[in-house]
Amino acid sequence: MLDFNSASIAKLVEARGWKNLSQLEQIKSIYNFVRDEILFGYNIDDDIPASKVLKDGYGQCNTKGTLFMALLRSCGIPCRVHGFTIDKKLQKGAMTGFVYRNAPKNVFHSWVEVYFEDTWYELEAFILDKKYLEKLQHINRECSGSFCGFGCAVKDFQNPVIDFNKNNTYIQSEGINQDFGVYDSPDELLKEHHQELGVFKKLAYRHFGRHLMNRNVKKIRNYREV
Repeated sequence: MLDFNSASIAKLVEARGWKNLSQLEQIKSIYNFVRDEILFGYNIDDDIPASKVLKDGYGQCNTKGTLFMALLRSCGIPCRVHGFTIDKKLQKGAMTGFVYRNAPKNVFHSWVEVYFEDTWYELEAFILDKKYLEKLQHINRECSGSFCGFGCAVKDFQNPVIDFNKNNTYIQSEGINQDFGVYDSPDELLKEHHQELGVFKKLAYRHFGRHLMNRNVKKIRNYREV
């Protein structure tokens, strides 16, 4: 899944000049690219390669994490994936109606950990692009404390730590209810843990549910007050 030698990823890395930056600036620039230029959205599955996520131009925790790791590996930056499950309440709003009612209670989740200057940093806040998060905050501007829904679960909704500068970043961590530990690659994680869905629900998600979810996310991102 970390196909960082694919033509599209190699071309992106060269075009952005990431290999010419210091390691800290590499991490920050790649992180910001994945967070804001790969929009928050739902792909066909968790096990797609990084090049497919790049082609889609959108992703969620697991798929954006795969792309993030591939770009980091292309620059020789050590990284790993940490697997979890989160309560589906975190997705309420992005998931609605029939899709939400039939979704599993525990949703497969992961973040990326990056090794820099003898420290493993936990990076999760690349999941929601800034435009989406800012609109979500504006719509819910009366909320000054914790918030859970629409793909977000944080203690301080109006001031979450989403920028990396030698620090951890989180955007869904308050919804975590099970910890699977760390793995060297998403392939290894998915061999042991993945989203538990029956055949019918998997097909329904691929061909119907995710499109409704992406429509809901776009409504938030494109929200304008009348």
